[in-house]
Amino acid sequence: MTEDAAPGVRATVDAIYRAESRRVFATLVRLLGDFDLAEEALHEAFRAALEQWPREGVPANPRAWLVSAGRFKAIDGIRRNSRFDPLDEEAEQIAGNDDPASWADDEIEDDRLRLIFTCCHPALPPDAQVALTLREVCGLTTEEIAHAFLTAAPTQAQRIVRAKAKIRDAKIPYQVPSQADLPERLESVLRVIYLVFNEGYAASAGATLTRHDLSGEAIRLTRLLVELLPEPEAIGLLALLLLHESRRAARASPTGDLMLLEDQDRSLWDRDMIAEGTTLVERALASRRIGPYTLQAAISAVHAGTSSANATDWAQIAGLYDELARVEPSPVVELNRAVAVAMRDGPEAGLALVDAILARGELADYRLAHAARADLCRRLGKTAEARVAYERALALTRQEPERRFLQRRLSELNSN
Repeated sequence: MTEDAAPGVRATVDAIYRAESRRVFATLVRLLGDFDLAEEALHEAFRAALEQWPREGVPANPRAWLVSAGRFKAIDGIRRNSRFDPLDEEAEQIAGNDDPASWADDEIEDDRLRLIFTCCHPALPPDAQVALTLREVCGLTTEEIAHAFLTAAPTQAQRIVRAKAKIRDAKIPYQVPSQADLPERLESVLRVIYLVFNEGYAASAGATLTRHDLSGEAIRLTRLLVELLPEPEAIGLLALLLLHESRRAARASPTGDLMLLEDQDRSLWDRDMIAEGTTLVERALASRRIGPYTLQAAISAVHAGTSSANATDWAQIAGLYDELARVEPSPVVELNRAVAVAMRDGPEAGLALVDAILARGELADYRLAHAARADLCRRLGKTAEARVAYERALALTRQEPERRFLQRRLSELNSN
């Protein structure tokens, strides 16, 4: 191969790294049984590609070539170390398995699914599940994860290290759960993805309303899950994420201020995402195995299919919240239902429900509960109560666009 072709090969290797590296990594984890060894083998494989492909040409199946190269690089390292230290049982198993079928190309997608379930194993703490999934399945760096969740990089690094150690020491299996265990384990995976999306769609703190890279990763991960395991609730979650994401461009003003759903410019909504999300909702509902993500997606689809805020079918939305409260009862679901009831039956009916929720104390420190109460009091002309509720919501809010919105509401009350 000529020297002129070498830059083209480098560009090809870079493109393959972006598209295939996490697939290759997932298979190397299965073959080598260790996250760190697989990560090192992955980089060795791409280093070998940069050295060999300019001379030998790009192989017909780059993914399988990289898996094979990475595995043999790791085995070479294990055998070199064995000159000084005897191989332990696991190392012998890795070095002794030369069956090419064990890294066949048609198994690589299954390996990604295995990796997702391993990273989201219920034996790991929830924050570790999120961090490990973003690091190992999505390929984000520790610094990127720390930035996304506004934590220190060493804190995230420790979570990831502890999670890997837990997987190794507890011998957590690298496999898709059995059919009997799948519903419970899938719920854990979907919850992790939903947490990642929510932090990207409505950041819990910081200067910006959203973090597109994080919600984008969640959508990419859910697409992968639906492709590999098309369960109704996975389809419902993908629908929900797409329908929420379709409104991103309208959720903030050009100056970065929060725009409520009723005030959004609906011409900015992404119609392709809405069409795809609505189709997925219908597919999930048709399964008759309807779970909480599908119901939330159905609610979002009602909003997405409405031409204006005034035309919203609040009776249908309230009915869907009734079903959601039955399927997955929680104070937050009750709060959202109360807002829908207020839009259907009037603010007084909604306020009675919100007050009952707050009286139980479960949402005493939940900023959106106080913001909802403040808005209902404002609409009813209860200015003093609205002011107290806005001040409480403001004290609990760490996101700057939300803080500015609440401060504007307070200023409007004070000027009346």
